Amino acid sequence: MAKNICIVAGARPNFVKVASLIRAIERNDQADYQLIYAGREDDPTLEPSLFADLQMPRPNCFLGVDSSSLNEITSRVMAQFDNYLDNHQVDVVIVVDDLASTMAAAIVAKKRGLPLAHLVAGTRSFDMKMPKEVNRLVIDALSDYLFTAGTKSSSVAQREQADGSNTYMVGNILMDTLRFNHQRFTRPEGFTLEPKAYMVFTLNRKALMADGDKLRQLLTAMTESAGTTPIIAPLRGEARKVVEALHLPSSIFHLQPSLSYLEFGWLTANALGIITDSGNVAEEATFNGVPCITLNSYTEHQETVTVGSNVLVGEDADKLSQEVRRMVSGEWKHCALPDRWDGRTAERIVQILVGQ
Repeated sequence: MAKNICIVAGARPNFVKVASLIRAIERNDQADYQLIYAGREDDPTLEPSLFADLQMPRPNCFLGVDSSSLNEITSRVMAQFDNYLDNHQVDVVIVVDDLASTMAAAIVAKKRGLPLAHLVAGTRSFDMKMPKEVNRLVIDALSDYLFTAGTKSSSVAQREQADGSNTYMVGNILMDTLRFNHQRFTRPEGFTLEPKAYMVFTLNRKALMADGDKLRQLLTAMTESAGTTPIIAPLRGEARKVVEALHLPSSIFHLQPSLSYLEFGWLTANALGIITDSGNVAEEATFNGVPCITLNSYTEHQETVTVGSNVLVGEDADKLSQEVRRMVSGEWKHCALPDRWDGRTAERIVQILVGQ
């Protein structure tokens, strides 16, 4: 009988990782799956093109939880997921990343005695003021399978676990999806700039968006250091509102409508450089060999810095200016692909789950 794997996603970026996992399960006659989304079916972040772009099905079930309160999200997801498990046969639960909804599903699965797998495990900021750091610690402590992306996260997971045999360095699953879709990337409609003639800016971190003065300093430093190179910013939601209010010079900084997955993939893969606060975007930049500056003092994926194309500047406007100038002048460091970014991560995960 096929092993029934329940995959729980809590936010849009999770689906980019889940897509390749579903393809690997569908290729394995010893496995079947259920895909659960913690949010609403009409979640505005799930644009109609997302699942078509990723060539994956929509979730089997939407738990319908929508709140800005992390504690409310946790309690409501626990109740809804518990109810779901009352009515569905599940052999193992996989939770993705480090959201409040991820932690909630992990707690419910473990209380029911179900084997629990964490994708991606072992990532740490070592800052307990971050809610996500608390989530990571709880999920990893509960998990029976810790699927890590690199050697550093593996060492963290093994150090914290009583049984180090629960840790599996399977590689970076984001690369599975990138490799699968790379030839399908699509130039955004109406986009006229040539490859390597522009930079891309993305913004996601709530703490940075909430500090208007700091954000203004950083974006001013970025635009002043870019010279004549345009900066394209395909922002959505709150990030767009916050940046619009800063009134940056339109001759250099160009706010764009949010893009589909395939369009955003083309934009970043062909950029001269990327300035971001997103770990996923920095990972994609390393895969594409595109210079990347991260507006943070740490990264959960250290291999993007030690091996890849990523540089950390924190929230230091002077450092940002210096690195943007280096980016524009083409004076970037040599970079390579980290270990196990080979596009076979999802396959390794499924083989581990069905083999035990």
